[in-house]
Amino acid sequence: MRMDIEDDPEFDIFRDEDEDPDAEFERENDSNKEYVVYLVDASPKMFNTSCLSDNQQPESHFQIALSCISLTLKAQIINKSHDQVSICFFNTREKKNLQDLNGVYAFHLPQGDYLDRPTARLIKDFDNLQESFSKNIGSQHGVLPGSRENPLYNAIWVAQALLRKGSAKTVNKRILLFTNQDDPFGCLKGAFKSDMTRTTLQRAKDAQDLGITIELLPLSSPDEMFDLSKFYVDLIGLEGDELVNFMASTGNRLEDMKDQLRKRMFTKRRVKKFKFTIVDGLSIELNSYALIRPTVPGSITWLDSITNRPLKSERTFICADTGALVEESTRRFHPYKNQNIIFSVKELSEIKRVATGHLHLLGFKPLSCLRDYYNMKPSTFLYPSDEGTDGSMCTFIALHKSMIQLNRFAVAFSGSSSRPQLVALIAQDEVIQSGGQIEPPGMHMIYLPYSDDIRLVEERYSDTSGVPKASADQIKKASDLIKRLDLKDFSVFQFTNPALQRHYAVLEALALEEDEIPEIKDETLPDEEGLARPGVVRVLEEFKTSIYGENYDEESEHGTGKPTEASKKRKAHTEFAKKECESYDWGELADTGKLKDLTMVELKYYLTGHNLPVSGKKEAIVSRILTHMGK
Repeated sequence: MRMDIEDDPEFDIFRDEDEDPDAEFERENDSNKEYVVYLVDASPKMFNTSCLSDNQQPESHFQIALSCISLTLKAQIINKSHDQVSICFFNTREKKNLQDLNGVYAFHLPQGDYLDRPTARLIKDFDNLQESFSKNIGSQHGVLPGSRENPLYNAIWVAQALLRKGSAKTVNKRILLFTNQDDPFGCLKGAFKSDMTRTTLQRAKDAQDLGITIELLPLSSPDEMFDLSKFYVDLIGLEGDELVNFMASTGNRLEDMKDQLRKRMFTKRRVKKFKFTIVDGLSIELNSYALIRPTVPGSITWLDSITNRPLKSERTFICADTGALVEESTRRFHPYKNQNIIFSVKELSEIKRVATGHLHLLGFKPLSCLRDYYNMKPSTFLYPSDEGTDGSMCTFIALHKSMIQLNRFAVAFSGSSSRPQLVALIAQDEVIQSGGQIEPPGMHMIYLPYSDDIRLVEERYSDTSGVPKASADQIKKASDLIKRLDLKDFSVFQFTNPALQRHYAVLEALALEEDEIPEIKDETLPDEEGLARPGVVRVLEEFKTSIYGENYDEESEHGTGKPTEASKKRKAHTEFAKKECESYDWGELADTGKLKDLTMVELKYYLTGHNLPVSGKKEAIVSRILTHMGK
């Protein structure tokens, strides 16, 4: 009896099971899940208080909260699909929760579970909730004089019960609270109010002792700011600088609420836990955090055509002689010199294990030995773990301080069992400006390349004697051009990948069964209006003139200087446009607002006659003309 796997020429018992270098990062990242419960205040004040939205339309605080949660759920499916969420409303007329507590309504998922991964069905039902909320759930005042009901207390209790599954060591558990009532017990007085406050704060403390973080997203009114000091400063446990920073953030406009929620949802999460061995018998625990990673579309998941469930691949061994199913053997062999060498699965695992996945310090080198081109892939940030052994923090601080003082970086051995490599640990000092932390203290782990990864730079011109050099005037003109086109406060986070945004927009439209795909703005396209400003056009023309001269024709053939047919037509079209442009009183048309009444051809007469870009929609062209005229 023999298995067909023996006849496979590509089979190699020493082959790594996972050849993807980023698979370990994905695996570790997926193992760090987050469970979130959204608590939304549904009291009448949330519906009565309204503010202007982005499109200058009145929008209640309740609508703002639902909109923020909906956008966050859509982003969670893309960025962190393994997270689990639940949505609860408190101060409601109807009740629906596992504890059967009054004033709390848990918005259930279609699968019947209260805490689960966000799905397209959940988002569709949640988006339609606003229309039926008053009818099916309803709103009411939570705490009334003479009543013992405490919906906020009940809501925290329900949220704590929803987050009971999963260990706090491996799962981040959070409660996000939306409300515009800074004093939920403001209508009460005396001992009754003190008792309500004490029991609610104790319930919040019990949840926090179980590893649950409670975060507040306050909704301020245009004429009344949210006052944390009345109640919530004790509930969420803020003090000192944290309170000052939080108070500053509550003064932001309501349009920034979506950004605030996104920042709180996508916090830095631990990617992996390292054991950093300094010497034999001395090691510290470190957490690694991913900084910047390229965003790519998710991997393809094969689904069953009937049930739409993910398919699971299985491997079956079949006897080549009889066709019968054979159980997978616990032993392997490898041919060597006309004989088969037998290995057990355990022996193979030990043979292939080159590294343990932890860090081992090898030594230190001056920072001058570290080259920029060694950083071939995104680095990882290291920080001591609170769960480490006694003295881990003190040891790390001493090592970190010495590396900065001596201007050294550490060389360590790291990597998985299949991808061992050397890494450089560079200490980063803390940077504080205006009382706030700009850069945290820690170490950057740079993955050092192998010798084959380094390529020598080949010079295009080994002999520069015949290469023309720029004159001082040309250098000045180029410098003026760069200064004009320089982006102020540039950051890579200002621009999104249009192809990726389009990809997820199509997936979202298909999942939510929407008829139209939302329009995606390509922020990487040139700023036509900015390039059409008189100052930019002037420095562009001066730069071209300094390089090519006054009579340079861009459409001329290479090396001949003869104008092509295309350049002749373009030149004739430009002359015709300039002639037609003179027959219009553009100043009067701009002052009377009649530019929009002209046709696209007539508007392009002005653009062509003044050497401005002619692309874009009519509104953009009119704006470009007004900008050029200084109106």
